[in-house]
Amino acid sequence: MKLKLYNFFRNSAGHRVRIALALKGLEYEYVSVNIGPALEQKSESYLQINPQGLVPTLEHDGALITQSLAIVEYLEEQFPEPAILPKDSLTRARARAFAGAIASEMHALNNSGVHRFLEQDMQADAERRLKWYFHWARLGFSALENMLANEKEMPFCFGGEPGIADIFLVPQHVNYRRFGVPLDDYPRLNRIVERCENLPAFQAAAPEAQPDYIEGF
Repeated sequence: MKLKLYNFFRNSAGHRVRIALALKGLEYEYVSVNIGPALEQKSESYLQINPQGLVPTLEHDGALITQSLAIVEYLEEQFPEPAILPKDSLTRARARAFAGAIASEMHALNNSGVHRFLEQDMQADAERRLKWYFHWARLGFSALENMLANEKEMPFCFGGEPGIADIFLVPQHVNYRRFGVPLDDYPRLNRIVERCENLPAFQAAAPEAQPDYIEGF
């Protein structure tokens, strides 16, 4: 069994997969794909690996899997212990919905490709781009806070152990802190993130712990 992860330290989708791998105690080869100005994800060689030109990509014994949500689900199926999905079907569906809201909606509106387009094609200055970022960040986190308001308070999003919802929440929270998004209105999310970030698996997966970390990037 050989796992190889193509990702970049600052990419939140790759961050999710790193957390999942760490929680499951899986060793893997780290392959850096610089998605900054180098745009290595758009190189001909990488497009052979991931036709979308995105990170992360997981390679498992030669088979390639793309999209972080699909990768995390794949890891759960291939390596079911410790589980990162709740046991009962209703809670499992809610945890997937929480993760999906981050991956499919929040991150889709606020990623490096979107901001490159806003700057280069739409000529949006830094102030307008930041306004865009804050707007969607607040809408997204308000929805997540409200989703959890309907659940019994637990140490983590949907249980006593971190799972798929926490895996997707933490990287988004890291991004929002980096850009200075005000987060005081999301006390439950903040408590969960603080607990997660005190765990060794989350610390090992953090951007600053990666071999390709660039200070100030």
